[in-house]
This record gives sequence, structure tokens and C-alpha cells, in this order.
Amino acid sequence: MMARGLNQYVTLGRSGLRVSPFCLGAMTFGEDWHWGSNVADAEAILTRYIEDGGNFIDTANAYTKGHSEKIIGDYIRQRGLRRDQLVVATKFFANLFPPDPNAGGGSRKSLVAACDESLRRLQTDYIDLYWMHLWDRFTPIDETMRALDDLVRAGKVRYVGFSDTPAWKVTQAQVTASFRGWTPLVALQIEYSLLERTVEGELIPMAQELGLGVTPWSPLRGGVLTGKYTRDNVRDAAPGRGERVTAYLNDRTFGIVDELVRIAAEVDATPAAVALAWVQSKSGVDSTIIGARTMEQLDANLAGLEVELTTGHMEALDALSLPTFSFPIPFLQMANTVMHAGATVDGEDSEVWPMAPRTDEERY
Repeated sequence: MMARGLNQYVTLGRSGLRVSPFCLGAMTFGEDWHWGSNVADAEAILTRYIEDGGNFIDTANAYTKGHSEKIIGDYIRQRGLRRDQLVVATKFFANLFPPDPNAGGGSRKSLVAACDESLRRLQTDYIDLYWMHLWDRFTPIDETMRALDDLVRAGKVRYVGFSDTPAWKVTQAQVTASFRGWTPLVALQIEYSLLERTVEGELIPMAQELGLGVTPWSPLRGGVLTGKYTRDNVRDAAPGRGERVTAYLNDRTFGIVDELVRIAAEVDATPAAVALAWVQSKSGVDSTIIGARTMEQLDANLAGLEVELTTGHMEALDALSLPTFSFPIPFLQMANTVMHAGATVDGEDSEVWPMAPRTDEERY
């Protein structure tokens, strides 16, 4: 993996949108959930990220009850920044008006209203990338995709993407949009880290096939991969994210962290920087979402762009973190053997499958 900076931009999926290799996640902007950064700290983080060449900011209508969007909007307006220099992404789905049943989800009524509310808080007339935050199983996907296409045609949205949605539903949405001439998806936001690799089974291959740029969230699994939790202090650990963190404080995780520590010493970096470099180097990943409550956390995360991992480093981490995939992924591991039966195709060798006929006498 080659080291690079925030200003070494990449195109997002099969689009012409240029984004930084690390996206600034704004879930921690605002103290409304009692564990985020205050406004001054959030603005300082934005300043550092943008001054270093970063242009990709990710938020959601749900984050800190809408305050995250407002902090970003206030910042852009008060600093007099040129709006077009930034790629501002936000999400719809969360219901901010309980118990109104039509104030959340992916219906036309909900997402159009949510878009207008986000535009108001962001103090802008367009959203660069509009994500569906979660799959709405109550709404037909063609309704969601047509409504998103209408927002693009109205000039309120530039690009659209899905987050946290099953591969089969993303595929249905993309094929529907393609057949009907609607705006296609350009990106997929999913959890991806050394502790969450099951997405390599179907979601990431699907994204690559459909031209979706992958933007991983929680690449450090809520801080677990920073190395701050150890076998010695695990009983005393009381992380703010609760069970999403504590459920992963086990021997397998500590084995991965041990390897991160070992590699970090070799490359003169932190375990967190190594973990981030691993994610960003994986096939299909365009821009990894990093979060920060403090300037120190931001600097520590940005250091991941400076880490160069060798093939040996990647293989060691891959081996320790190998996930258990669901059917049919494990079953398909024998497909090359059954299909090519000893031939080498595209550089991949194969063996003759044991039950294959070897002579004319054995073949019917």
C-alpha cells in the first residue's frame, strides 16, 4: 500500500466525483447525545481537515438530533467557504418527529421532507451525496429510487448512495434505476474493519460489480482496534458505545490487536493508524470514514494515510481476522477446482477435482 494524503483524491465508484481517501465523519459533532464534541471543537476539527486538503464530510439527519448538520452548515456559512469545494454527504431515514409514522424511512413523502430539513440545517441548496441510512422494508424500492431521481433532477441532490442495506436489495435498486433511466447509486456505506469482514462475502463484490464506491464506517470498531483495551484492563473497560464495543473484547480481538501493535512498531505508527491503513488498502474501498471528538483523535486517525503496509503485513492481518462467511461463499471455494480441473486461468492455479473422470473409459 502506498502512503498518501487527504489531497490525493479518488473518484467515488463509477462516478466523476473526486473525494479524499479519508472522509470526515460528523457523528460526534454536538454534545446532544452526551458523548460528542462541543461546537468549538467540532469547528476546529473541520478546519484542520479542510486545511490538510480534505473535502469529503459525512453526516446524517439523525446525528445529534440534527445538530451535526447545523454545525456543518454554520461553519461553511460563517467561514465564507466556497460551497462547491466541499463534498457534503448526509442521510435520510431517521424519524425526528416521533411518533409520526411518515417522518422516517424511505418513502417519497418521508425522504423529500427529510431532504428539505437537511438543506435547511446545512444552509445550502444542494446535497452532494444523499444516502439512504438504512433499508426501509416497508417501502417498495422503486418508490425510493424514483423519489431520489426526482431530487437529483430538481437540483437538490447531486449523487445518491445506500448505507447498511442487504446486497440483494442494493442490486435490485441499481438494476431498477438502470432499466428505467433513473439516477444510479454511486456508493455503498458499510461497516468494515479487521473485526467486521463478513461484508467481503457479498456486499463488497456486489459493489465492485455494480460500480459502487465503498466508504467503510467504524474502521476502528469504536476504538477497540486502537489498542486502548487490553487483556489487563478489559474488566474495567466502560466504553461509551456499550455492547457494540464490549462484545468484541475477547481473545480473538486481542490477538488481532497484538499483531497491530507488532506491525505498528515496525512501521513507526500507532495500532489505530495501521488498522486504518489496512481498511483503506482493501479492494473496493474508495474512502474510509474517520470520526474524531478531539483534535488529538483526528491527528491520530489521519496518520493512517502515512502508513505503508507490506504484503507480509496485510497477509498477517488477513489471516488473523479471517471471517466466517455464510452460504454459499464457503461452498464456492471448490468452484475453481470443479470448473478448471487443473488448468491455470487468470493466474489462478487449480487442481483436478477428485471425482473427475481421468480417461475416456471413465467418461460416459
